[in-house]
Amino acid sequence: MEDLSFRHATRQRAAGTKKLAVIGVVASGNLEVLAERVLPDSECLVEIRTAAAGFGEVWDAVIADFVKGYSPGGLRFSINDGGARPDTVSLRLAQAARLMQEDDQ
Repeated sequence: MEDLSFRHATRQRAAGTKKLAVIGVVASGNLEVLAERVLPDSECLVEIRTAAAGFGEVWDAVIADFVKGYSPGGLRFSINDGGARPDTVSLRLAQAARLMQEDDQ
């Protein structure tokens, strides 16, 4: 297992008031993402636990692209990876960010 962590400055706070969201499932070729609104509005943290060691540079590029495109300020993402491809990682992060844009009921 490899643990990776990427902290980024963001342009703005993620929209919405939702405190927590979960998307995906830990399975071969997939991943689970837990998003939590727990950081200052100008920060984003992505923590990854993966069995596919040695892909830190790929993860770094995918996460940087996601943060640039979505500016998820205030959110921490915890990822449990089951060997997902970069496009699947991008999809799940986008889905989690979208869920966080909702307002708590």
